[in-house]
Amino acid sequence: AFTISEVRASLTTAATGAIFVVDINQNGVSILSTKLTIDISETTSETAATTALTNDSIITMDIDTIGSTVAGAGLKVTIIGNET
Repeated sequence: AFTISEVRASLTTAATGAIFVVDINQNGVSILSTKLTIDISETTSETAATTALTNDSIITMDIDTIGSTVAGAGLKVTIIGNET
């Protein structure tokens, strides 16, 4: 089990034309009250989150929007927290 205190995302190539949007799921259900977004032509985003992940959960990430003119590329997501 793990308690998340912060979630961050970054791109190697910035998206243009539309924001880049990522959702993190635990057993198919979003753990974020607000999805991670990276603004147009930017490569990083920070968002505060406090969520408990249960032991042996399946964690997946959905990329909801990649940009419309240039697709963002090289996504890295960091989940920061403590074992509970």
